Amino acid sequence: MEPLMLVRLMYVSQPVGPVTTTMTTLILEKSDKNNKKQDITGLLCQGSGLWMQVLEGERSKVNLLYARIMSDRNHKNVELLSLEEITQRRFGKWSMALVYLSKDDPMVQMAHPEFDPYTASAKDAFFILDELIKTGTPIINTAT
Repeated sequence: MEPLMLVRLMYVSQPVGPVTTTMTTLILEKSDKNNKKQDITGLLCQGSGLWMQVLEGERSKVNLLYARIMSDRNHKNVELLSLEEITQRRFGKWSMALVYLSKDDPMVQMAHPEFDPYTASAKDAFFILDELIKTGTPIINTAT
């Protein structure tokens, strides 16, 4: 049997309407349940009127999930930032982790005041994600 081709996909979108704690909790619970079934891992950054998400897994499964996200009425201005083949997962232990991205966050303000994921390169966006993960504490959903 051929080994599965793993990919990492990163996109940015804007939520339609306000993002509440209840909405975020529902997204994480649904992601945790569905992503475990599909062996998809990743990270969701939320804040400043944006969602920036990284999805990792088998190519066809990640593509199907991204297609659903693009047609989801809770998202607008969905834009693909990066799609690459990978040999190893970066977020393998998380079915979906959450990191808050806030304009008020001193790290974002001082280190990267110019950051706009819609105009940033994929390399710069991943750099910001890595910095956020190092300086913050990702909220890992453990719902079953």
